[in-house]
Amino acid sequence: MSQAKVVELYPDIAEAPRYSCALGGAYVTALAVTHAAPILHSGAGCGLGQQFGQNYAGGMNAAGRHGNTSTPCSCLVEEHVVFGGEEKLRDLIASTLKVVKADLFAVISGCVPSLIGDDVAAVVKEFKGQTNIIHVQTAGFLGNSYLGYEHFFEAVVDQLLAPLPKQKKLVNIFGIVPSQHIQWKGHLRVLKALLGKIGVEANIIFTEKDGLAALKKIPAAELNLVFSPWLGLKVVEKLKEKFETPYEVIPFVPVGPQDTTSFLRQIGELLHIPKKTIEAVVKPEEWDAYNTAEYFGDLLVVGLPNAYFGVIADSGTAIGLTRYGTNEIGLLPELVIVSDNPPEDSRENITRLLTEGLASSIKPKVIFETDSHKIKLILQKHTLQLLLGSSLEKHLPKGDAGFLSVSFPTFDRIVLDRSYAGYRGGLNFIEDVGAQFCGPL
Repeated sequence: MSQAKVVELYPDIAEAPRYSCALGGAYVTALAVTHAAPILHSGAGCGLGQQFGQNYAGGMNAAGRHGNTSTPCSCLVEEHVVFGGEEKLRDLIASTLKVVKADLFAVISGCVPSLIGDDVAAVVKEFKGQTNIIHVQTAGFLGNSYLGYEHFFEAVVDQLLAPLPKQKKLVNIFGIVPSQHIQWKGHLRVLKALLGKIGVEANIIFTEKDGLAALKKIPAAELNLVFSPWLGLKVVEKLKEKFETPYEVIPFVPVGPQDTTSFLRQIGELLHIPKKTIEAVVKPEEWDAYNTAEYFGDLLVVGLPNAYFGVIADSGTAIGLTRYGTNEIGLLPELVIVSDNPPEDSRENITRLLTEGLASSIKPKVIFETDSHKIKLILQKHTLQLLLGSSLEKHLPKGDAGFLSVSFPTFDRIVLDRSYAGYRGGLNFIEDVGAQFCGPL
């Protein structure tokens, strides 16, 4: 059977898309908030499946103290489809509050309660006086895990947050999704450290010691930053409407000296930080990054000179790595496949960000695709020396081409604190890429 016929036989089915459902996104987002406990109102498999489909796929990470088999779940079956699951949920929440120690409980409802009409919000409301609890409506058919991230924060804004006095030089970080962005922990810590050097406090929300306090501090921010060309916009627009907090879209997490310096200067202008303060930070950081990168020079010339490369990743990751690989390492961008299924109205801007501002006469071909089979067929038409993608592409590059997992799903490397963000993140990227080509002799 020809490849064309295979594609034609299954026009409405995507093979191994690069995300889970909305419930999965809200679930891993809740787990990323320290001392927050998700309560799933769904079938049993909806939660357990996320251990392999989200956590392990996000760089072989465990789910944390309230994840995996430790997550309370109503485990809905046929009986509840017929008679409803509200009483089961009520009993589950009551028992969970007795045995689970958490500062915030997030009741995350899946497809079944949405289809049968369970009034989950009413059940959750009964427990509002006993603890901090919210309801996140995330039927799987409402979207993928990126949208589940947004649903979680929309629920937080509507059900948990109250107005606070604005705190100067406090910013919230949005647009970086736990697990889906495999370097999410490292990215957030690097951004917090970078902003701290110019006197800006970054509320990264995830991995903070007091997760509930980080959430409740959101309305106090002077500015919201969205590190994505599209994801998180609904959240910051809601925050602007409710708390009058302005926002700025940073389309990608900056990788390496050029884009990191541009980012810090942009924040300096937005928050009226003196230029001399910014330059006092960026100048020594740039010198150190470039001075260290020189030690890669021989291996770059011998092992990876002007190599044609491709990227398969979510929008923000694809933009950041394409720019750094092209502008600072001298690679030639052949192909970019954007795999996070961004909205149609954002794709023209994403394409522009991937093709403009590159120090190369060669511009990458940009394709939006989530179907792993179709991605395989696309790769067969290109000869690359380096492919940056997910574990699903590990064995696809032709010949002796190098490969590095940089996007979801990643099962072939452990990603705990690794990050390509910032000045030293570019050096981390050089190390990981260089290791695919250089030594041992």
